[in-house]
Amino acid sequence: MTNIKNRIDELTKILNDANYNYYVLANSIITDQEYDKYLRELEELEEKYPEYSFEDSPTKRVGGEVIDSFKKVYHEKPMLSLSDVFSESEVISFDERIKKEGINPQYVCELKIDGLSVSLLYKEGILVRAATRGDGVVGEDITHNAKTIKSIPLSLKEKIDIEVRGEIFMSKETLEKLNRERIKNNEKPLQNTRNAAAGSIRQLDSKIAAKRSLDSYIYHLPNPEDYGIKTHMEALDFMKNLGFKTNPNNRLVNNINEVLEFISEKTDTRDKLPYDIDGIVIKVNSFEYQNKLGFTAKYPKWATAYKFPAEEVLTKLRDIIFTVGRTGQITPNAVLDPVIVMGSTISRATLHNEDYVIEKDLHIGDIVSIRKAGDVIPEVVEVKKDRRTGLEKKFVMIDKCPICNSKLVKKGDQVDYYCINDHCPSRKIEGLIHFASRDAMNIDGLGDKIVEDFFNFGFIKEVSDIYLLQSHREDLTRLEGYGDKKITNLIEAIEKSKENSLEKLLFGLGISHVGSKTAKILASNYHNMDNLINASFDSLNSIRDIGDIIAESVVDYFKDERNINIINKLKSFGLNMEYLGKKIIQNSFFSGKTFVLTGSLILYSREKGKEIIESLGGKTSESVSKKTDYVIVGDNPGKKYEKALELGINILTEREFQEKIENN
Repeated sequence: MTNIKNRIDELTKILNDANYNYYVLANSIITDQEYDKYLRELEELEEKYPEYSFEDSPTKRVGGEVIDSFKKVYHEKPMLSLSDVFSESEVISFDERIKKEGINPQYVCELKIDGLSVSLLYKEGILVRAATRGDGVVGEDITHNAKTIKSIPLSLKEKIDIEVRGEIFMSKETLEKLNRERIKNNEKPLQNTRNAAAGSIRQLDSKIAAKRSLDSYIYHLPNPEDYGIKTHMEALDFMKNLGFKTNPNNRLVNNINEVLEFISEKTDTRDKLPYDIDGIVIKVNSFEYQNKLGFTAKYPKWATAYKFPAEEVLTKLRDIIFTVGRTGQITPNAVLDPVIVMGSTISRATLHNEDYVIEKDLHIGDIVSIRKAGDVIPEVVEVKKDRRTGLEKKFVMIDKCPICNSKLVKKGDQVDYYCINDHCPSRKIEGLIHFASRDAMNIDGLGDKIVEDFFNFGFIKEVSDIYLLQSHREDLTRLEGYGDKKITNLIEAIEKSKENSLEKLLFGLGISHVGSKTAKILASNYHNMDNLINASFDSLNSIRDIGDIIAESVVDYFKDERNINIINKLKSFGLNMEYLGKKIIQNSFFSGKTFVLTGSLILYSREKGKEIIESLGGKTSESVSKKTDYVIVGDNPGKKYEKALELGINILTEREFQEKIENN
């Protein structure tokens, strides 16, 4: 029997070494025929001598375990997601926030693979559990499927206890092969590599996962201090030496300019990679600095993810339908043949207004290109006129509300049409949703569907009713899905919203043409609600960025007795009516001027610089133009500085900027 066990150990080592070399190091040390021969021999021996079949056996890779359901797994250290940035300036701002803490870091740049996050737990070097990220605290046990992934070691090169984290993904080639087979079998093809990987790893039958040829990269060690490791790059090398597959594209860089170079390089070459990526992850290399920077409630402050620019695809414009917004504004929306953009299926996109549709010359039936702005919001880019057949239908703007059939009107010289029926159900619901939204009163737990339900049940008919929900507590407990804790959390969130600064309330009220930025301008100039209610057209119109249309809209809103009654109700419920931010200083050096900040600032973060400029009556912009008055320049300023010189814009060093602030 000793000889049998020795042979099983020998075969296990041969096959594990072959797997590691082929799937981790991309190096074949034996032929496919030899591998198959050794695997068959091991299977036969384990079947005959099951007492020598161990958890790290290569035979476990073929699948076969079937589970009834996925068990919940609690992560000892939460698996946090990363904050996203979408532009070069936001990447620079991330660096500035870190330098503000007195840190001048090296960074590790990594490819953000479009897959599924995984946690792998080993005891004495043997894989005992694999789990999904889930909500970051609670995931699902996917051990039976993770064992089928040949780049995930079943046993490590050292007998240690360790948890590592990484990404499970499917290659482009594997997806193409899988979809050819699915189409041949009259099955629906899988949309993208991410969905394919996630769907494969959540199969109850591990044989299915085994056939999907999934892969993995490991990129995070949650407790490096236990192993005496000082940097993220050292941790990657440590995990690689244990037998894990790490990405060869990872790069240690010395400053933010090298980060931007890495982003530019990978943006240009990402299509040549064998797997899909949707961005670049940037991490502070030093664990000492990571610990100093810490975390927000959701994200680590020492890392961020740069997301690639939008991708454009073609589809057919099937129809144009109309929706009614919170102010009664009518918005045309494109109904599209479903198409995948950046991994999501898109079938709708806003067309903004009548002029937008006419300017783009959109006809129903056109082939159009669409993209996701910021990789989030779908938008129509242009019509492909050379693809027209003559069967397309011209766009015709409606003249009656699609919900209540009231006559639509235009206000003055505006491009938008409005339903002016205050009792239009669609307006009411949209207005309530807007009031509770994140950028307005930010009432957590009062989302779109809940607002709609509460409106239909008669609990909320106007915004002031939100602050009476406490009186409906007993009724709420009778609704499906509304336990005592959920109701308590909602009522606490409503109470907390009473403390918001005035600009949040102004934006939430849905005054026509008053967005979040305008609301802050009004609040900071008038300081409290009563002052604003009594403000004249001329007073409003004299404020920078408050033109005729906004001034008229604000005056008209507060002339309406129904609006004043709502505000008085909100006052009686204890809502704050004061501006809690810094008061804007008038007649300073900054008043009425536009500033652009560029480069790495040492004395101020970019956000702090903007806040100071705006508090002193100035305005900030992200781009340099002839309307720019000053460009404030830090280290390595780049193209904005060059454009400022080209246009003859005034330049301020950071020290000169500080002097201007101190002299006000």
